[in-house]
Amino acid sequence: MKIGILQTGHAPDELKPTSGNYDAMFRKLLAGHGFSFDTYPVLDGVFPEGAEAADGWLITGSKHGAYEDHDWIPPLEDLIRQIHARKMPLVGICFGHQIIAQALGGKVEKFSGGWSVGHTQYRLHGAPVELNAWHQDQVVTRPAEARVIGESDFCANAFLAYGDHIWTSQPHPEFENTFVDGLLRTRGKGVVPDAQLNAAEASLDRPTDSTQIAQEIADFFKKVRT
Repeated sequence: MKIGILQTGHAPDELKPTSGNYDAMFRKLLAGHGFSFDTYPVLDGVFPEGAEAADGWLITGSKHGAYEDHDWIPPLEDLIRQIHARKMPLVGICFGHQIIAQALGGKVEKFSGGWSVGHTQYRLHGAPVELNAWHQDQVVTRPAEARVIGESDFCANAFLAYGDHIWTSQPHPEFENTFVDGLLRTRGKGVVPDAQLNAAEASLDRPTDSTQIAQEIADFFKKVRT
């Protein structure tokens, strides 16, 4: 099964030698499940010919806001709607989670409650999971057809599903603790409040449930759909 990765951001240059770019993190996260991958750095204007270029799609995170004025965002939203209309499997993570909601009629904005950074506890399908987060933006109004499958006290729309063909997550299952440590140093200081940075740093020795989420994403892609 070929997964097309729609890359909407780049990892900090200082971290790429050890962690790789965003597409590489997903290739690592989903390794061993029998997928092949093609990457389309859409933020650099590189798009697939259409929705049929892959069997399933994944949209990465980004430092950009879904509501920002960038030339690549309208065609990405058009592609999302094409994928949705064909009921092809689509996964969105962080920015991907947000841009899918926006493209399908939801609203994304900077959350008045501030940032979520580092290890964060969620309830997914009613069970606790812990994943790394890095966001201030949130889906504040979900599309009419979206249903909540996971949340936290801080993020009411943390995991969304649309029918049986779209699965999205606000937190980052692909972010390992070492990468978050790098983000704290390269993108956190002066942006995220110091108290949150310190708390995130103190929790970096705790494991996450990324392997569990990787299995859920793999099962989602492989699901037989009529």
